Amino acid sequence: MLTACFALWGVLNNMTDNLVPAFQKIFMTSQSTAGYVQVSFYGAYSVIALFASFLIQKRGYRAGVLAGLGVYCLGALLYVPACITQSFWTYITGIFVVAGGCAVLETTCNPYVLALGDESTAVRRLNFAQMFNPLGSFAGIVLAQQLILAHLNPATEEQRRAMAPETLAGIVHDELFWVCVPYVGLCAIAAAIWFFFLFSKRTEVDKAGGDGTSIRTALAILARSPRWYCGVVAQVFYVGVQIAAWTWMNVYCQKELGVTPAQGASYYLIALSMFIVCRWICTWLMKWFEPAKMMAAFAAGAIAATAGVIYLPTKILFTAGSLPFSANIICLCAMSGFMSLMFPTIYGIGLGGIDPRAHKLGAAGLIMAIVGGALLTPWMASVIGDPQSAWCAILPDSFSREFDVNLRLSQASLRASFAIAGICFAVVLAYAAAFSGKKEKK
Repeated sequence: MLTACFALWGVLNNMTDNLVPAFQKIFMTSQSTAGYVQVSFYGAYSVIALFASFLIQKRGYRAGVLAGLGVYCLGALLYVPACITQSFWTYITGIFVVAGGCAVLETTCNPYVLALGDESTAVRRLNFAQMFNPLGSFAGIVLAQQLILAHLNPATEEQRRAMAPETLAGIVHDELFWVCVPYVGLCAIAAAIWFFFLFSKRTEVDKAGGDGTSIRTALAILARSPRWYCGVVAQVFYVGVQIAAWTWMNVYCQKELGVTPAQGASYYLIALSMFIVCRWICTWLMKWFEPAKMMAAFAAGAIAATAGVIYLPTKILFTAGSLPFSANIICLCAMSGFMSLMFPTIYGIGLGGIDPRAHKLGAAGLIMAIVGGALLTPWMASVIGDPQSAWCAILPDSFSREFDVNLRLSQASLRASFAIAGICFAVVLAYAAAFSGKKEKK
């Protein structure tokens, strides 16, 4: 049931990614305004995670799971009044509350998994638990594709603005209704898990509750742990690139291949499938290979794939079903495979070997690093939306600078924005290389 929580926040993470293009269309907003979805969701982690660490420091991990699931349900139910009022900012508030619940769950569940077993296998055990997160993410994409994106009216922004107000309001109501359906439905699942933990037998870790360690003592321990504070930095860049790349993946496919948003979600599913398979394979390989060295190799591969996304031409190599594939699109999907082991491995290395008294507060820092999603997504959006951006100088003139009014970008600005992803992977590579083979000094 603990691993079910990993799947639960995975569903929310990836449905939220698809709300960006959906809300841009429904509310007729710019890329930057629609990006507030990600700012709200991942910004909540920077606010809530620290409070979650105080809770589990005093009351234990089980209380954190119950609190996280409760807040999760409350936020999902806020989507109902948001639909009725057709208010973008009410949705943003609901997204923030949902993310708050996810932040409490992530702050609690990750160190909970580390505590439930031997320290020597902690990183591998966390990778195992995290394998269920992308399964939830996969389900989130399917739900977004079939229930949200598939019910978007095909009318363009120009056509919508020309409609009578009552006609447009009816279309928007129908679209927002289908936004609400999966979120409200998840409340039943979250409630079932909540009752399980409420009435389940407590483990020895739960019985211990808080360990009495003061915040000052925990901070002092963490301040002497470069693997932890460097891990926080690496996690900021990793989460940032994962969320930003997945958020703009659909737009990249639409621009380069001319596919619809629903078809773009299919490439997202392929990328996430690679992410899931690679994470399972990596967890198995960690029985023989050091996690940090594996992460360094995957970070180098991710940098190479990013270069392909930026520079390779869109020349169709083959078609699978109704989906065309080119070398740059293959590289875009491959990025997800290379990202697969990064989050739990950074997390495990960051907390691995340090004094257990600092684990709860240290966990909060590594989860607060998820704010990287709120930082990198709008940064990439600012590059994408500016055809004259200085970032476009890295591309040859063969890539078009013409502004696409419908997608609000140019081919050059969209491709150039992925240079930011390359920088993020370089930070992860540096962290993996710096702490490969090193153990924390007590």
